[in-house]
Amino acid sequence: MARNKYDIDEDLEEKFDAGQLRRLAHYVKPYKGKMAFTVFIMVISSALSMLQPLFLKDVIETIEGCLYKEMYTEGEAIRRIIIDSMLMVVDVLAVVLILKAKIKLTTKMGQDIIMDLRTDLFVHLQELPFSYYDDKPHGKIQVRVVNYVNNLSDLLSNGIVNTITDMFSLVFIILFMLYLSPSFTLVCLCGLPVLIAVVWIVKTRQHKAWQVQSNKQSNLNAYIAESINGIRVTQSFVRENENTEIFNRLNNDARTTWMTAVKYNFVLGPVVENITSITTAVIYLLGVNLIMDGSSVMTVGLLTAFIGYISRFWAPITTLASFYNSLITAVSYLERIFETIDEPVTVKDAPGAVDMPEIKGEVEFKNVNFSYDEGIRILNNVSFKTGVGESYAIVGPTGAGKSTIVNLLSRFYNIDSGQILIDGTDINTVTIKSLRKQMGVMMQDSFIFAGTIMDNIRYGNMEASDEEVIRAAKTVCAHDFIVGLEDGYNTQVNERGSRLSAGQRQLISFARAVLADPKILILDEATSSIDTETEILLQKGLNELLKGRTSFIIAHRLSTIKNSTCIMYVDNGNIVEMGSHESLMANPYGQYHKLYMSQYAFLK
Repeated sequence: MARNKYDIDEDLEEKFDAGQLRRLAHYVKPYKGKMAFTVFIMVISSALSMLQPLFLKDVIETIEGCLYKEMYTEGEAIRRIIIDSMLMVVDVLAVVLILKAKIKLTTKMGQDIIMDLRTDLFVHLQELPFSYYDDKPHGKIQVRVVNYVNNLSDLLSNGIVNTITDMFSLVFIILFMLYLSPSFTLVCLCGLPVLIAVVWIVKTRQHKAWQVQSNKQSNLNAYIAESINGIRVTQSFVRENENTEIFNRLNNDARTTWMTAVKYNFVLGPVVENITSITTAVIYLLGVNLIMDGSSVMTVGLLTAFIGYISRFWAPITTLASFYNSLITAVSYLERIFETIDEPVTVKDAPGAVDMPEIKGEVEFKNVNFSYDEGIRILNNVSFKTGVGESYAIVGPTGAGKSTIVNLLSRFYNIDSGQILIDGTDINTVTIKSLRKQMGVMMQDSFIFAGTIMDNIRYGNMEASDEEVIRAAKTVCAHDFIVGLEDGYNTQVNERGSRLSAGQRQLISFARAVLADPKILILDEATSSIDTETEILLQKGLNELLKGRTSFIIAHRLSTIKNSTCIMYVDNGNIVEMGSHESLMANPYGQYHKLYMSQYAFLK
């Protein structure tokens, strides 16, 4: 698979996929009880708010009855108005308290759901093989875990509850409107077909627009992450202006696509407002004419109450339209989130896998074939066998497959065919964790985590004591430079260890591997950034460390592997030569001999 870059858009789904929402419902389901309670109190709140126009109607009709119809005395009218006013105040206070409780409940539920979703996403990312990260910019992965999940916050916190509540509210409102005037209610409902037609027209374009926006946002995030990681190279080659131009282009793409997507979201609001205004005007016109004609079916109080319900009728429809916009946006993000969760874990425990027995250290490759990309073979029928406690060095030109061999031994990738055995046990039949726990790996890229040096070394064995950590550091000759730092082993280091030299970072990583006390030790260019003097000291510690352990050493400095039990020369995915340093040097036409002599001549 070709690597996806910051300037390459990801594939888009052509149609609106409601299945994404059904999957989201899986995360909502554990909170259905709390959500049902929230909906229940919001329905009560909605019902209570529906009484307010009736209170207002009664006040107006009481005033009319007192002034013009002599239905009430002045005292009776005042008492009725005071009672209606008090009931309205109590009604409003009850609604406010319920809304306050609703905000608290929905906010907590929304954040809990988001936490569950983000946790599942992160846990799955931890299980994905190296090949997934080889093919995708890390910034595009990060935006899914952070930005896309965060963008669901409003939908989960308020959208679902508000939508259900508003649907109940609509029912209440229509019932009250029918109670007051069935004919006027039909007039109000005439605007709904217009709204539905507009929604249907813009739906597809709106979904497409938000998909494009998510792509451009992802590209921008990927470039920012890449730029931060490569800032030293950027400044070294004075590439700030060129990088800014690229950033401005990607930033402008994100801005333009956002404005385009939002434009479709803004369509529904004005449509609803116009329908509301037109409907209200028509009702006013009809109502006033009926009152002026002296119709007994229409009074000022009834018209006032009905107008109050018109605004309430279209308010939940506006909310539903906003919720629809949120759904369209959410689906665009959910496609990316669930795409990541659905990414297959290709390197995983086989059915019936058992724990790896305690390793002794015999390793055997049997006709192993491997390809990173289909059709491009990296290893061709590689076969070899080590003895327990033997040291195997792997040398050869860049891209020959040296690191691939040790990566397959650690099961970072799946082999195409063949077998890899440890102590006669096929590593595909044991659990990955039980295998890797008994192996120590120090890769070419020595990663340092943010925290203390003590914590970074203890990463190899979280249960190790401080004394064991210090002993491991002394073994690899890291102790002297560590105690020379301002806080010794408690010195805080930044992510990637920017405060430390490349050699110091490698020594810490080496101590981390030593602390794990592995039965099989893998050193992939472990001494590449260590000066010659330090390497000589380190070699003394290594000689002690390697006793009784099977080790695989990849090194570009051949002087460091002369004492290995066996040296394998790998080229074009094949083991071309294999033997001790002396036996390989005895063949003046061999590849190892040529490599060794060329390196020796270069040093002279």
